[in-house]
Amino acid sequence: MRILVTGTAGFIGFHLAKQLIARGDEVIGLDNINDYYDVNLKYDRLAKTGIPRKAIEYNRLVQSETHSNYKFIQLQLEDQKTVAQLFEEQRFDKVCHLAAQAGVRYSLINPHAYINSNIVGFVNVLEGCRHTKVQHLAYASSSSVYGLNEKMPFSTSDNIDHPISLYAATKKSNELMAHSYSHLFNLPTTGLRFFTVYGPWGRPDMALFLFTKAILENKPINIFNHGNMQRDFTYIDDIVEGVIRVIDNPPKGNPNWSAMNPDPSTAKSPYKVYNIGNSSPVALMDFIEAIEKALGQEAKKNFMEMQPGDVPMNWANVDDLVEDLGYQPKTSVTYGIKQFVDWYKEYYKLMVYG
Repeated sequence: MRILVTGTAGFIGFHLAKQLIARGDEVIGLDNINDYYDVNLKYDRLAKTGIPRKAIEYNRLVQSETHSNYKFIQLQLEDQKTVAQLFEEQRFDKVCHLAAQAGVRYSLINPHAYINSNIVGFVNVLEGCRHTKVQHLAYASSSSVYGLNEKMPFSTSDNIDHPISLYAATKKSNELMAHSYSHLFNLPTTGLRFFTVYGPWGRPDMALFLFTKAILENKPINIFNHGNMQRDFTYIDDIVEGVIRVIDNPPKGNPNWSAMNPDPSTAKSPYKVYNIGNSSPVALMDFIEAIEKALGQEAKKNFMEMQPGDVPMNWANVDDLVEDLGYQPKTSVTYGIKQFVDWYKEYYKLMVYG
């Protein structure tokens, strides 16, 4: 298959592209390489798939030096004309759209970045899929859409009308936009509500990266809500395995869907939304303890109030993903954290002795 993966300089997109390349798909990677976090990490991810920094220029397909079935293009998804041209020229079989302006807290500071990337960019992807008859669009949603919901575990059949950040609101908007295209144009779409993803090459703004860096530098770590937090931490390999299962299985529509009692995660049209997580929340303090153990070093802890836009707990009900596609996360937090710490030390060439 010819597959477009957006966000391939990002954490999940990088790992997904590697797996698709390895199994023999023809992959086009796309990213705008913005400076939301360290661009050197993004360029280094790309280099691991054979895309050297010096070869990258805007709106130009670059052939991987190590994989004959991989090319990369730097592109702004807000660029309507250029995105349309890419779709028209490449004629993708399937699209996995992971590119987005990420981060809950940053959306309080720079809201326009989220509208441009997550709304304008997404409609350009939808239009590209529509006009070139893409067989399936899988796209990243987020667990943040559950907002003020307190019923656990979060289920895709739950109402999500109360987001508490603009980031979350844009992700809910993506699901609504996708449904309209599935309904109007019979475009198969699947939304994936990611729960806290971690692992090697992870994002510097995420807790595992921040905590590891601070502990190694003997600086205090900020622990919000005084540590009374739980997260459905999910290892990157488990996430990628689930995403590939989704890409390979476009939704066909739910013939039993009822407008009188609507299930928001399905429709009569080829539309589906899944949670993708570990379905086993971990207490934040236990997570920190596992990091300390992997590093052989105790953290200095700075306990703080809850931050605006954050939630004390998330927990995914993934029953439908298990039942429909056989998804089964296997990686323990202890193993996953050690894999990250080993990568971090190697990437930053640290000699740390516990």
